[in-house]
Amino acid sequence: MAALTLRPVRPAVSADDDELAELDRSTWSTLHAVVPRPQPPYDPFFDERHPPEGFLVVEAETEPDGEARIAGYIQLVPPTPLAANAHVRQIRGLAVAGWARGAGVGRTLLRAAFAEARGQGANRITLRVLGHNTPARALYASEGFSVEGVLPGEFFLNGRYVDDLCMGRSLGPA
Repeated sequence: MAALTLRPVRPAVSADDDELAELDRSTWSTLHAVVPRPQPPYDPFFDERHPPEGFLVVEAETEPDGEARIAGYIQLVPPTPLAANAHVRQIRGLAVAGWARGAGVGRTLLRAAFAEARGQGANRITLRVLGHNTPARALYASEGFSVEGVLPGEFFLNGRYVDDLCMGRSLGPA
């Protein structure tokens, strides 16, 4: 693997649509996806329910050419429009390009999401992860998430039932 230099995490912008859509398609797997594999003609990455403002991206420069491209994204949103849980943010997606795996991209995005959530006044962050997604669960646990609930057999993927885990952690005072 070529050495990577991560750039600072930044908010997504509309111009990232094509690159994020390609990243999303290239990382699709039943390890984490419960929707069918995307098929052409492809929908735009951003839409009314998924505006750029809900995403953070990190670019990486690869050596020796120094070309920067998006290495990963994380979607961070309020879990509901209710004032009663306005103190919570939810991670609804995290993807890392295959060429950037093992370089700390996922951890970098999580930590940036923690900072962004705190900046938005949140003191708690949650997510859902499939029970068989061992790499993601290990990453989340290493960053302070714990399993707070299990929906046994919530999804039927590749001929078997898969648990849906609810994980969360405190962010401390905002």
